[in-house]
Amino acid sequence: MTHPVDVHVGRKLKQIRTLRRFSQTDVAQRLGLSFQQIQKYEIGSNRIAASRLFELTQIFDVSPAYFFEGLDEGTRSDTAPRDSGIEIVNALASIKDETVKTRIVTFIEDVSGVTVARQG
Repeated sequence: MTHPVDVHVGRKLKQIRTLRRFSQTDVAQRLGLSFQQIQKYEIGSNRIAASRLFELTQIFDVSPAYFFEGLDEGTRSDTAPRDSGIEIVNALASIKDETVKTRIVTFIEDVSGVTVARQG
């Protein structure tokens, strides 16, 4: 059985990975793992060890606290309001055409005034 904290941290991993435009394979290669392991982290079926979490903070240039933001709000139930940011990230990740995806990201950057770090 998955622990709610592991699920939350996995969701945050998926969110930052998608925002930074990394594939699961990209992250896995940097960690010396398989992409399947990243999948398991993201759904919370495998826990992320503290040392691995530290490596992820280095890859994505975020603080360890990033992975726990929003956790104090309690675990999300099916009746809790959805996080529209996560919904946008998931929708963007499902777009296969990279040109379209890039144009949408550029639009969001223009509207928000925030530039998204891109994989080089």
